[in-house]
Amino acid sequence: MTNRKFTLSTGVAAVALAVAALTPAISAHADELVIESWRTDDIDIWNSQIIPAFNKSHPDIKVRFAPTPPADYNAGLNAKLAAKTAGDLITCRPFDVSLDLYNQGHLTKIDGIDGMDNFSNVAKSAWQTDDGSTTFCLPMASVIHGFIYNKEAFKELGLEIPKTIPEFMSALKKIKEDGSYVPMSIGTADQWEAATMGFQNVGPNFWKGEKGRKGLIEGKEKLTDAQYVKVFEHLAEWGPYLGKGYKAQSYPDSQNLFSLGRAAIYPAGSWDISTFNGQADFEFGAFPPPVPAGQKTCYISDHTDIGLGINAASKNVKSAETFLTWMSSKEAGTIFSNALPGFYALSKHQLEITDPVASEFVSWRGKCESTIRNSYQILSRGTPNLENDLWNTSVGVMNGSMTPEEAAQKAQDGLSSWYKPQQ
Repeated sequence: MTNRKFTLSTGVAAVALAVAALTPAISAHADELVIESWRTDDIDIWNSQIIPAFNKSHPDIKVRFAPTPPADYNAGLNAKLAAKTAGDLITCRPFDVSLDLYNQGHLTKIDGIDGMDNFSNVAKSAWQTDDGSTTFCLPMASVIHGFIYNKEAFKELGLEIPKTIPEFMSALKKIKEDGSYVPMSIGTADQWEAATMGFQNVGPNFWKGEKGRKGLIEGKEKLTDAQYVKVFEHLAEWGPYLGKGYKAQSYPDSQNLFSLGRAAIYPAGSWDISTFNGQADFEFGAFPPPVPAGQKTCYISDHTDIGLGINAASKNVKSAETFLTWMSSKEAGTIFSNALPGFYALSKHQLEITDPVASEFVSWRGKCESTIRNSYQILSRGTPNLENDLWNTSVGVMNGSMTPEEAAQKAQDGLSSWYKPQQ
């Protein structure tokens, strides 16, 4: 799943750091690549699918996937890098955490390896220097935002998939009037999902994706501009359709409400697909964020989530480059994307996805323009950081405790208090 908390470094006990620092060099001999990762759930996928596929064409390069529990990963990795005991390949968090590793000299520049042309500038942006001149991690996977819906409920109520926001709101109204289902399952208790599956889900259609995201970074646009106020206005419209008790509803509560068949629509990240595959006993589908009335171009948040870089201290750099080149291929992307439904390889290849809902999500890349969450690059380095302010303001408008104008002003005031291009 994508990160629920913006603060990515969580720390571990001092004794654990000491043990990590004293661990013998993990890559014991030439041409054995060891991969550091926080994705402990993916061990079987790497061992049974990804590594065997790589070894069919590169039998002389051994690869070992050696993950660390997610909460311990950042601090443990930093300790091992400092002690020169880290693996050859480093699974990269997006943006500043990995940029810090590069700036400290722990990750190599990889712009010149074969296969980098298979990735767009948007895909690479999470693992580049601020000026975009250097890439230090291969873009490996993204998650896509949209809405998951109960097909049986839609059929029962005679609803069509909404393409515009007026159609979307009309559908919510019909569901509420019928009374058989909660119109939409999302709560505000945990806060992060109001921003992630609310603001960042529907917002790109208002601020025109990369145009707006870069406009904020460059200081050409402000969060008090009409396009951002309109996002908050749309989120404020959601409140009456979220069901009783939504203010106390947690993220797992929202998942359960939908998977039990009690809600018709779920504002989603594609990472939820696997959860619903395992829990829902009804057929569900997905549709992209509806566009404002009259707008022809659609935008989706195709958010960069996982990258893979080379440890600058590795003794197997050439083999590591060979592995990254293979990971940039259509073969690797297809294997990865099917093994983890809802996590998508970021290469430009046309991916053949077997899971129908995962396939629907990724098909939007060919219909809409892709962007990433606008708070993640550069704009959350200061205090208060924009990401956390968007949690608070998104919740505020959905709960009715803050007007859209107040929300936009609060977010702008926080950003302009420390970010010079916005002053």
